[in-house]
Amino acid sequence: MIDTSAFQGKTAAYFTLGCKLNFSETSTFGKMLEELGVRTAGKGEQADICLINTCSVTEVADHKCRQAIHRMVRQHPGAFVVVTGCYAQLEAETVSKIDGVDLVLGSNEKANLVQFLSDAWSGAGLDAKYFVQKTKDIRSFAPSCSRGNRTRFFLKVQDGCDYFCTYCTIPYARGFSRNPSIASLVAQARRAAVEGGKEIVLTGVNIGDFGKTTGERFLDLVKALDEVEGVSRYRISSLEPDLLSDELIDYCAQSRAFMPHFHIPLQSGSDEVLRLMHRHYDRQLFADKILRINEVMPDAFIGVDVMVGCRGETPECFEETYDLLDALPVVQLHVFPYSERPGTSALSIPYVVDEKDKKQRSKRLLDLSDRKTEAFYARHIGQQGEVLFEKATRGRAMHGFTRNYVRVELSPADMRAEYDNQIMTVTLGAFNHDKSSLKATIHG
Repeated sequence: MIDTSAFQGKTAAYFTLGCKLNFSETSTFGKMLEELGVRTAGKGEQADICLINTCSVTEVADHKCRQAIHRMVRQHPGAFVVVTGCYAQLEAETVSKIDGVDLVLGSNEKANLVQFLSDAWSGAGLDAKYFVQKTKDIRSFAPSCSRGNRTRFFLKVQDGCDYFCTYCTIPYARGFSRNPSIASLVAQARRAAVEGGKEIVLTGVNIGDFGKTTGERFLDLVKALDEVEGVSRYRISSLEPDLLSDELIDYCAQSRAFMPHFHIPLQSGSDEVLRLMHRHYDRQLFADKILRINEVMPDAFIGVDVMVGCRGETPECFEETYDLLDALPVVQLHVFPYSERPGTSALSIPYVVDEKDKKQRSKRLLDLSDRKTEAFYARHIGQQGEVLFEKATRGRAMHGFTRNYVRVELSPADMRAEYDNQIMTVTLGAFNHDKSSLKATIHG
């Protein structure tokens, strides 16, 4: 039984680390509490509740989580501090011992955040300081379709992962692959449209694996969402190469609302390293998918995740990765150095890359990424495009993205409040000062 009176008049502060899925879930937590009378604390205001949604993809991420928890405790003395997310699931006892933390919730338990808070405040009390179930028992699916203070909505379509790559702890933090029904997701998309959402990003841990729970297909979900009136755009946050079918690519090429924008993890362009990672594809399959997209959608934005310095990545293996990415029509690389994760089987691989080499390899790939992104943007200068504009933060230019994810910005003189969350036709101009965007003028 939830005591709603316990929430009235309280304020909350939120901090999120990690992926788009985490941001989606945090905004859903905020919406749930808002409906109970909890207001988001303003800048510099003391909060009654602090919620930190954590990430644990690397050792650096773990460190950032601990820093964020300490900072929130320090900034909001006396607040009830809740920590959830992947780091909370994997290191619940450690997190619970951090001074100022009141409650740690694992992947199953976070869906019951409101009940836990009600118990803590209503006098019923809590039986423990952390509530976390083992990976094999993580079965619940917490729905999430929210935008928080953003323009785009993030719709959680899947959670968990069955792949167990040798370097990764996410399956242990998130549990096995699971998903809700297509009908429930379509209903959430329709509600987002009613709330003014024009663009929805599909999020999850391994979203191409959609259907394990319900026996449905990801392609069928895409087709059903494409028919939702009022939603002008969808973006797919990330798809494993082996789960990206040619049928899906061809459908997106002619669909009403799915944008020519893909993000596809590669991790390594060396077949030897891919085998050590226990990935489910080889470099040829990855290349075939990229070329297929480029064939049917020549202007598609293709982002790629790539890991450097993992165990087993000899200099020759890295050169294979570099050469593959250099040759393919990809637009942007998300480069991250390998991080040793306790309990992963990658630790048994004997060849270790030193930190200096990791940094050098990262820099080479980041330089390659900058060149490819700049060339892609340059191709669009002088063209017209449809841009969904987002509310400008104070002192900054209003920006937005074209259908194929070219970032554009308006000069302060051209900015209008009514452009927020509107799709406008613009003419794409020259690069801005740091080449992160193209300047744009409203067409007509």
